[in-house]
Amino acid sequence: MRLVLDTNVVVSGLRSPAGASAALLRAALKGAFVPVVSVALALEYEATCCAPRHRICSNLSEDEVLKVLDALCAVSEGVVANYLWRPQLRDPNDEMVLEAAVNGRAHALVTFNRSDLEVPLSRFSIPVWTPQESLRRCE
Repeated sequence: MRLVLDTNVVVSGLRSPAGASAALLRAALKGAFVPVVSVALALEYEATCCAPRHRICSNLSEDEVLKVLDALCAVSEGVVANYLWRPQLRDPNDEMVLEAAVNGRAHALVTFNRSDLEVPLSRFSIPVWTPQESLRRCE
């Protein structure tokens, strides 16, 4: 199964190690599914997850955050945006997530931001799942 993880899921996984997002990150590292990322999305993961407010809440150093992200990228399939689908969404910051899902032929996009992404992604027949739903489907 090929899944695009929205940045909010990766951040949540780092901030709450006992939650579904963290379990989803662990599942990715164990090969339960293939994360699909673009360069733009990987850079957003890094910029957002290394922000002091998230590192403080996660109790992780910048080096520790980068090690987790490096490991995630190592098991991910990179996708090149052959076609930019912009604009499709109300929030322009979410466009790179949609592009990774469409260009990477993802089976689903995993996010907490379901309401903003579900209708636009339905045009491409890509469902939007929460981390909990994703875990159930990866088992």
